Amino acid sequence: MEEVLLLGLKDREGYTSFWNDCISSGLRGCMLVELALRGRIQLEACGVRRKSLLARKVICKSDAPTGDVLLDEALKHIKDTQPPETVQSWIELLSGETWNPLKLHYQLRNVRERLAKNLVEKGVLTTEKQNFLLFDMTTHPLTNSTIKQRLVKKVQDSVLEKWVNDPHRMDKRVLSLILLAHSSDVLENAFAPLQDDQYDLGMKRVHTLLELEPEKESSKPNANELMWAVVAAFTK
Repeated sequence: MEEVLLLGLKDREGYTSFWNDCISSGLRGCMLVELALRGRIQLEACGVRRKSLLARKVICKSDAPTGDVLLDEALKHIKDTQPPETVQSWIELLSGETWNPLKLHYQLRNVRERLAKNLVEKGVLTTEKQNFLLFDMTTHPLTNSTIKQRLVKKVQDSVLEKWVNDPHRMDKRVLSLILLAHSSDVLENAFAPLQDDQYDLGMKRVHTLLELEPEKESSKPNANELMWAVVAAFTK
C-alpha cells in the first residue's frame, strides 16, 4: 500500500494527481493482497462446479493482528461480515463505492493520509501545509529520495534486468506491486525516467503480465488465489 502511494506522490508537491481517480480502489486492492500474503484471508473453496475467482467469497483464515491499523480494520470487517462478500465487493465497500446506506460503515476513511503519515513516521516523507486558491491542504513532500529511488529501481529491474518471463518465479509482492500500481494509474511514474528503448521494453513486459489469465494462473502450484482474484477484479 505504501509503495503504491509513494509511486503516486509527486516528490516536491507531496500529493497525488488530482486527476487520478483509480488510486483509491487500487489501494483497497493492495490491502486485500497484503492480508492474503500475510495468511489472514483466503478465497472459499471453489467447489465441484469450479466457481470463478470473482464469484468466490473472501473468508477470514486468521484474525491475528497484523500490527498495521488499516489492515486490522479491513480484516475486522471481513471477519465480522456474514454472509461473506466477494473480492470485487470488498474493493467497492472499503472504498465507499456502494449505493447501500447500510454498508457505508465499511468505508476505510482517509487511507491516503494515514498511509502518508506512516511514511512520515518512517522518515520517507515530511508534512507541510500548502495554500491553494480556495482551500489549504496538508501535503507530504519527499524527504528521503533514496527510498523512493530504490522503489523505482525495484519496479524497473523486475521487468528489465531481473525479468524472468514467468510470473510464478517472480516475488509475489513485486508482481502484485506492478499489477496494482498499473491499476492505480501510478506505474507510469516508475518508468518515466527510462530511455525510450528501455521504456518500450519495460511496458511491453508489463502488458505481458496484464494479459495473463487470472483463472489459469491461480490454479498453478504455489499461486495465491486471492491475489489473482484482485488482479481479475481490476483487469476484467
